[in-house]
Amino acid sequence: MPVGGQRDEPTTRIPSAPAAPAPPPPGPPPAASPVSPPPAGEAPTTVIKTSAGGHRPARLLRDPLALVLIFVTVIALALAGLIGAELIARRIADNKVAKATECVVHDKATVSFGVTPPFLWQHFTGNYTNISIHTAGNQVKDAKQMTADLNISDVDLHGTGDSKGTIGALDATLTWPSAGIKETVQSMVPLLGNLVSDLKTNAQDGTVELKGAFGLATVVVKPEVVNGGLSLKVQKLTGLGALTLPRESIQPELDRFARELTKRYPLGVRADSIQVTDTGVVARFSSRDAAIPRSDDPCFAHL
Repeated sequence: MPVGGQRDEPTTRIPSAPAAPAPPPPGPPPAASPVSPPPAGEAPTTVIKTSAGGHRPARLLRDPLALVLIFVTVIALALAGLIGAELIARRIADNKVAKATECVVHDKATVSFGVTPPFLWQHFTGNYTNISIHTAGNQVKDAKQMTADLNISDVDLHGTGDSKGTIGALDATLTWPSAGIKETVQSMVPLLGNLVSDLKTNAQDGTVELKGAFGLATVVVKPEVVNGGLSLKVQKLTGLGALTLPRESIQPELDRFARELTKRYPLGVRADSIQVTDTGVVARFSSRDAAIPRSDDPCFAHL
């Protein structure tokens, strides 16, 4: 019983939280589970994990649109390469033929090869379908102010022992204005050159009239084609020319002049026609199935 008659109050006990279990003592790491060996006769398989991006090429190859785009790109690149090679080869060939032509005619020239088949094919096969040449119009050899337009076709460069090949057809048109004829006559025909002060062409009768100073002498000549060459036939002498320049003296000089103009034309080229116009003279030349001779001419050294 409590002392002094006092009662003790009842006491409530609050249970404490259970204590955390102690960690287990450290021990050896768990042993790796044994890997069973592969079955007899099979090689071990190595598994390599790849990221998600590693499957992208495979997905592209399975995509029809991607395949089409790849194919189109490859074809476009191949065509671009062929076109570039074609243009470069054409430019090189044009320049080489132009240089050779300039060396022969003593004037600037432009050259173009036929567009079909492609030039690379023509080059590799040695067969050229068409070559066009145009000169600047300053001169063709000794003929002043003359312009030459040439068209060469069916060139075969499979040569033999005495030729480099053959030319199927060559057609040339030579345009010679009146001023150029006068300048050429003055420099190449001594007997007439000092007397000629004017020159006039007459399309109606196909003649060329050479006039001396002050109209004292006039010589009328007619250009013609004779045996594949050009000829200048004296038609009329008037004024003092009839006395001082007899026909027997003038005609040989004109014949020599015509020969000098055409004697060095290569490949068997022959005159086909000559036409007198009101502004000058137009002559047409041609050759067929001509052999290309082997020559040491420096003009053709780089062809």
